[in-house]
Amino acid sequence: MLKMTESPNETKLVNFAMANGTRRKIINFLADGYRSTGEIGEIVEKVALDFHLKILKDAGLIELEEETVKLSEYGKNFLKGKKETNPEETTDFSQSKPIEIVSIRQVLPCIADASRLRISSNITPPPGRVLKLLEPLFQRSSYSDRKNSLIIQKGEIITTIYGSGKVSIRMVKNENEAKEELERLKSIINEAIAKGEAPAPREKVKVNLMEIYKHLPQTNCGRCGEQGCYSFAIKLMARQAALELCTPLKEPEYANNQEHLEVLVNYI
Repeated sequence: MLKMTESPNETKLVNFAMANGTRRKIINFLADGYRSTGEIGEIVEKVALDFHLKILKDAGLIELEEETVKLSEYGKNFLKGKKETNPEETTDFSQSKPIEIVSIRQVLPCIADASRLRISSNITPPPGRVLKLLEPLFQRSSYSDRKNSLIIQKGEIITTIYGSGKVSIRMVKNENEAKEELERLKSIINEAIAKGEAPAPREKVKVNLMEIYKHLPQTNCGRCGEQGCYSFAIKLMARQAALELCTPLKEPEYANNQEHLEVLVNYI
């Protein structure tokens, strides 16, 4: 059935469903018509397939008939709307110019650790959609199509680059460390731009259970539906749960934890 209007709750369900790369991959895979769950299981990890299909179904984007999956009418219109509002994305660096770093504009204490700093800067020209092509350059990075932003992790330092040119660096010891990291990123990006083509994907670092667990709030609140944070970490490692289920991460004191986890879960 075609939806004419959406309630705020329905909008949240759709946004939640489409915030995950695996679910976006499933939706795009269904664009050409019916698919069996077996076929879908060949392009995404089978261990969490039922979980992802349930979320897409609850959002009204797909219909399930026994072992067959298809886009709902709403899903078809949603996908069509996305294609119409998103112009053809850049596939190479042929029109890109080397970036330069604008002087640091703001230095503030980190919310999660007052002994560390969060620093704002800018790069010029703004990378725009080319930003998506930069993800393979870094072993620990995560691109968000919705925000057109790239999160890059190096040790404890987390850098977020936005398509607008804004750059945010968190968990640095001092301004000099931030400048060094900016210069490192500039060098890597400009080297890729000079080659004029999108970089080939690198083998990304895998994470282990304890690395995920240590960044969870460890409040054992149970809001995620699990007995505690360790159980939730196990579900995350098995791709049987979504990070969004950990609602304490949305609280300001866990902002840094969330940023780390958003990067880490991509390499499970």
